[in-house]
Amino acid sequence: MLAKRIPVQDLRPGMYIHKLGGSWLKHPFLRGSFLLTDPADIRAIMEAGIREVWIKSTAGCTRPEGRSEAPPDAPEAPALTGMSPPVETCDSTSPMASEVARAKDICLSAKGQIVEMFNEARLGKAIDPNATLPLVDEIASSIERHPIALLSVARLKTHDDYTYLHSVAVCALMLSLARQLRLSEEHTRLAGIGGLMHDLGKAAMPLDVLNKPGKLTDAEFEIMKGHPAAGAELLRAGGAAPEVQEIALYHHEKMNGQGYPHGLAGNEIPLLARMGAICDVYDAVTSQRAYKEPWNPAGAMRQMASWDGHFDKVLFNAFVKSVGIYPVGSLVRLASQRLAVVTEPGQDSLLRPTVRVFFSLLDNEPIPMHLLDLGAPCCEDSIIGPEDENRWHFRHLDDMCLWLK
Repeated sequence: MLAKRIPVQDLRPGMYIHKLGGSWLKHPFLRGSFLLTDPADIRAIMEAGIREVWIKSTAGCTRPEGRSEAPPDAPEAPALTGMSPPVETCDSTSPMASEVARAKDICLSAKGQIVEMFNEARLGKAIDPNATLPLVDEIASSIERHPIALLSVARLKTHDDYTYLHSVAVCALMLSLARQLRLSEEHTRLAGIGGLMHDLGKAAMPLDVLNKPGKLTDAEFEIMKGHPAAGAELLRAGGAAPEVQEIALYHHEKMNGQGYPHGLAGNEIPLLARMGAICDVYDAVTSQRAYKEPWNPAGAMRQMASWDGHFDKVLFNAFVKSVGIYPVGSLVRLASQRLAVVTEPGQDSLLRPTVRVFFSLLDNEPIPMHLLDLGAPCCEDSIIGPEDENRWHFRHLDDMCLWLK
């Protein structure tokens, strides 16, 4: 069934909301698609300023309503487009649930602050890096409470939000990596500030190039290669610590000396900048962009690990430990010939996260969703490897990451 757009005044309990109008961050719900069961939710939608929604059905269904053609090299699989995800009981008081709700508030607040910071930079105003400290501390506190909640929320940014929420995601990843490396409190804070402000130089780039919806030409890319130096200069003028300036200036350098702007190699690149290079690339390749689909997080890890000479190997190994070999949101194939989405890292093993199982490869059809802790002593299933999302036509994968126990 195709999605139908209706005004919020026409909403009634029992309708399945496929998409809410406006930014996902601005509405009060943990996900953008859900079965509407409580009249209070209709009032909450109206109070959030949302004027229209897209609906797909008047009740949750458990079977796909049609098939989409799969790529020639892929097994034929029914699309989950047009299928309302099976309704699960959600404990909104669980640590993950409450932290996801707080993480959405943090991201919404952070986006406003970063937009304002970029606008002031475009106007030539001085940027005070210390003004970001409360936000960095708030992001750090979220990671301490639940290491993956904010990272999961920040990963779901749209391409319209990318420039700003990318900064939030890199900040969170930097703080998580610094925590894994057991850096001092001072260096951890500098890593967070630098992650939040690493792309400030983009404020100095021509808007037609910065906001281009397609891939940049060689000439446009050369222009964009000026953003690290521009960002470092803005930070220097604002009195930022040298380490924060270095993250902005050197986060596109590579260990083999083939990066930019100065072609530094190995330990010539400062530690925090080497960390920034990893965090920046990981969030970029796993995010929805105007000109490309996001990579599966687990696939991104494998690809990045294969780029010889790009990253500091010791730091990259620590990064993998901080977010997992199979990060939250990864589509994986299980030994039982089922597909699942990773919802939480493993407690004792990077290879055994908690997953949400939803599809049988043997029967070639969806199955009732359920959580499976692959690290539990009684669990006999395991991950064979990541599955390429582009070979399938599944939808709601991001929703599954945030459907909670």
